[in-house]
Amino acid sequence: MKSRSLQTIVAALALAFWAGAAWPQQAPGTAPPVRYRVTDLGPLGGTYSFGYAVNDAGVVVGGAATPSQVNFVAQTAVVWLGGLPPISLGTLGGATCPDCSSEGSVAGMNGAVLAISENAGQDKNGEDFCGFGTHHPCLAAIWKGGAMTALPLLPGGNNSQAYWMNRRGEAVGFSETGAVDPGDPCSAETPFQQMQFEGVVWQPSGRMRELPPLAGDSVSFALGLNDLGQAVGVSGACANTSVPPINPGSSAPHGVLWEADGTARDLGSLGGTGFVVPAAINDQGEVVGASRAADGTIHPFLWTEATGMQDLGEPAGAFVTGIPCCGTINNRGQIVGFSAGPGGPHAYLWDRGAMFDLNTLIPADSGWTLQFSASINDRGEIVGWGVSPSGETHGFLLTPLGMPAGASGGSLR
Repeated sequence: MKSRSLQTIVAALALAFWAGAAWPQQAPGTAPPVRYRVTDLGPLGGTYSFGYAVNDAGVVVGGAATPSQVNFVAQTAVVWLGGLPPISLGTLGGATCPDCSSEGSVAGMNGAVLAISENAGQDKNGEDFCGFGTHHPCLAAIWKGGAMTALPLLPGGNNSQAYWMNRRGEAVGFSETGAVDPGDPCSAETPFQQMQFEGVVWQPSGRMRELPPLAGDSVSFALGLNDLGQAVGVSGACANTSVPPINPGSSAPHGVLWEADGTARDLGSLGGTGFVVPAAINDQGEVVGASRAADGTIHPFLWTEATGMQDLGEPAGAFVTGIPCCGTINNRGQIVGFSAGPGGPHAYLWDRGAMFDLNTLIPADSGWTLQFSASINDRGEIVGWGVSPSGETHGFLLTPLGMPAGASGGSLR
């Protein structure tokens, strides 16, 4: 999911630039908003982990490697509570599929965890919808009470993914539709993909609210959802819109906001073409994501009803700066993401009009390099992943100083 999405973007653009040069900091005289302590979100006996989301109760979810998962792609959905070791959520395939992977998307406020999971068997069309390289069926799922259950599919579809859940228990993502158009080959952008797909909202009742593509387009997918039922994602043709997380850096021609009543609007771009990905929306209707700018580089954006799409800028020397999926803006207007340039990727925070390298807001002797920030809650807690003091890639939780140590980490009851 998010880990492989960001790795794909960065790897495709970055290798020639990572020479270990000094990384630019925030503008001189800009006061940092807060400083943080770092909690290591370790793996499941393997060597890597990724923090993907933190809800307002402080429950963190993500993916972590078991001893048998060693290729930096395979992982198992996990929950971290209050700094304790990760709790494995398993996979839909269970013991019948030892090489199945899963990823936690977000914990709801009702004890449920949204996830993406592979299931046993092989996709009947040879697709690799989850992007783990196994070609197992890929399904959006809910974990609750120790069991993982697949969410419904659109008629005719075989695969789905889910990325965010709001306080009403609604989940957002996308499902295959079963439609195949030889004149609009999905495999042109997404290897092995045959079927078209459409954004959906899964309601607690089990009903699905479709998020159709814009007029003239054939596919859509959604990544963000707020408590008002507004969703954000993309629209395009199957031949120019890649299924995340397999090949996310190449295309997504139209960014879309779907209102709760089904009305859809094109959010525009930052002047470039072929890549606009709205990734998150807060309860004020503020949308963040990434777009290709006129110079061809990827920039972060903030869209509001009043201002339209605004470029949030990037550090000097950066060649890609992005705000990834999914809970990357909170209701205080704080935004998290990353920027890649000389020296590699660094995690960033945008707050009150300023951009801060999160590595400057943690203890200098922490031993961490915070590379990607993936989610921020309304209390200001941030999760992501980077290089831990052990030299391995681990997920992290940043807790604002002054917040009691026991305040982070709710329950799954």
